[in-house]
Amino acid sequence: MSGQIALVNQNLRALKEASRKVSTLKNLRTFSSCCEASLRSISCQDVARAHLSPTSSILQRSRRATCSSAIIAEHSSPSSIFRTYETPYTYSITKPKWKNTKDAVNVTLSPWQQMSRSFLSAVSMTGFNDYELGRKEFNIDVPEYFNFASDVMDEWARKEETGERSTNTPAFWWIDTKGNEIKWSFRDLAAKSKKVANLLQNSCHIKQHDKVMVILPRIPEWWLLNLACLRIGAVLVPGSTQLREMDIRDRLESSKAVCIITDKEISHLVDKVVKDTDGFQHKILIRDRDEKNNNNRPGWLDFQELYDAASDEHECVRTRGSDPMTVFFTSGTTAKPKMAEHTHVSYGLGHIITGKYWLDLTPHDIFWNMSDTGWAKSAYSNVYAPWGQGSCVFIHHSPRFDPQQTLQVFNDYPISIFCGPPTAFTMMIQQDTSQYSLRSLRDCISAGEFLNPEVNQAWKQVSGNYIREGYGQTETVLMIGSFRCNQVKPGSCGMAAPGHDMAIVDDDGNELPRGKEGIIGVKVKPVRPLGLFTQYVDDPERTQSVFRGDYYLTGDKATQDEDGYYWMIGRNDDVITSAGYRIGPFEVESALIEHPAVAEAAAVSSPDPTRGEVVKAFIVLAEEYKTRDQSQLVTELQGHTKQLTAPYKYPRKIEFVDSLPKTVSGKIRRVELRQKEWSQQPKK
Repeated sequence: MSGQIALVNQNLRALKEASRKVSTLKNLRTFSSCCEASLRSISCQDVARAHLSPTSSILQRSRRATCSSAIIAEHSSPSSIFRTYETPYTYSITKPKWKNTKDAVNVTLSPWQQMSRSFLSAVSMTGFNDYELGRKEFNIDVPEYFNFASDVMDEWARKEETGERSTNTPAFWWIDTKGNEIKWSFRDLAAKSKKVANLLQNSCHIKQHDKVMVILPRIPEWWLLNLACLRIGAVLVPGSTQLREMDIRDRLESSKAVCIITDKEISHLVDKVVKDTDGFQHKILIRDRDEKNNNNRPGWLDFQELYDAASDEHECVRTRGSDPMTVFFTSGTTAKPKMAEHTHVSYGLGHIITGKYWLDLTPHDIFWNMSDTGWAKSAYSNVYAPWGQGSCVFIHHSPRFDPQQTLQVFNDYPISIFCGPPTAFTMMIQQDTSQYSLRSLRDCISAGEFLNPEVNQAWKQVSGNYIREGYGQTETVLMIGSFRCNQVKPGSCGMAAPGHDMAIVDDDGNELPRGKEGIIGVKVKPVRPLGLFTQYVDDPERTQSVFRGDYYLTGDKATQDEDGYYWMIGRNDDVITSAGYRIGPFEVESALIEHPAVAEAAAVSSPDPTRGEVVKAFIVLAEEYKTRDQSQLVTELQGHTKQLTAPYKYPRKIEFVDSLPKTVSGKIRRVELRQKEWSQQPKK
């Protein structure tokens, strides 16, 4: 024992010497917080992997130990680190249970020796700290069978039971504007999602591969349903709460969903369309949290009643990695929205790239992502990326974005990483931020639309953090990102993510030289990247159309500079991205055409200082409406669109024209209208 104590003292002296060499306060904080994080997170069972999360452990054996990332809180101090050392050291000596675990690997050093080695390595290593090496060594051994619920979530729950993950940081933290608050651990999530799985299987007879549509706001049940569908092997089909009758009908018919789960706000719309849908079986209603009475709506099952009666014992079905897991509807330009299908591996495992490398998450992070539940970004950053790394998913349920309210949440809660659309940052920097503390915030992320470099610079002055951008699609996981280990270039969305061979290509998939404008392409031959969708369901022609040569063509135009950074130019197709929402012009035009005043309509993007871009409709009026008051017609058409489709899609700008530009074959030339709009933007 005296030899062990001597080695501990030697390690402590080495740490003190390392901390003495740190010259700046910032580096000292980085050093100390890294060390502290590495001690808190490295478990006895997983010492040889030196803090790999369950998903990360599927990576082929890491060539070197990595510690948790980076700058955590201002109060980190060397003295607290040295005190922290004693607890895991004592645990490893007194409870050598690690030797007998199912995950045990060959270890030549004792747990505390391995821990001290990782502890010392924290001086120079902070998470994903070497871009080139990370890309070179990235290699995932894709298993034949994989299920995120059993292989990742239940593993984190087990780690909580054994003390390998602290429950001081919850796995799920939810608040709303009414003062309600919920904190769940991974064990809570496991037990509760198993009850929901039994509810779906036993009360609704939902089978593996059945499609379940879920249209809910940001309430806790949405997360339980995500996990429950994984456990029973059902295919989740999420939808935005802003969908309207026409949208819901189209999605139910296209997806062939057998069940829909929603709240009162949407239920009356469902009742109007579900009678026309073949193969439909069940409607489940989730009551408002403040509502005490049971649901007595005819034809609807009450979620809470079924949940209360369900058991929390459930055996997860065995799913192949290639089995379909979820289907997202993605905006179309000339037809109905496409159904992008992902598998248990492409999303459940593929978001290692998003969570570990881009977001740089650890089990100590409290991560707040603002995405709506109906979008793929919510799956990215509200489920798979954070929980894959054992982080806390923080949710503030608010009916609409309020910049002052958001700043107050930063002030009141220890949010360490925040992800929001550029619109949110733009609106926050316009507030008086001096009255709010952003001290806990160590990193800021943005995606979904283009971020103005001036906004990024202004946010840096407010928070001390540059906003790191990322680029991905419904069809993919993160493909391009501004990584913590790289320099941030405001205005660029970053460099190619590990596991992705990217290039700028022409319409035929031929690579273009650096600096040349073209389409962002993802190389799929000879190796298809992890995280890429499998198909557009029931649409082989559209699936085939996005693969040219050796590349998947994203449809987004950009350039790549000599350093490898990508600079976005815009959509190659006609999809409109406004305040984080992706809007297909076809859906807007279809709604407008149903009004008797509209003879023809074309919807394009138009520049907007707050939202980045908004929907503008060019409308040819029917003869009998050409003498009507145009300002009154604008209001009427906007209200009409909101009634027929999701309100976020309505045209905020309308211009009446005599005719629309068309091709020889009669197709509307939206590109011409769009160029007209953007050419009128004031020069800076």
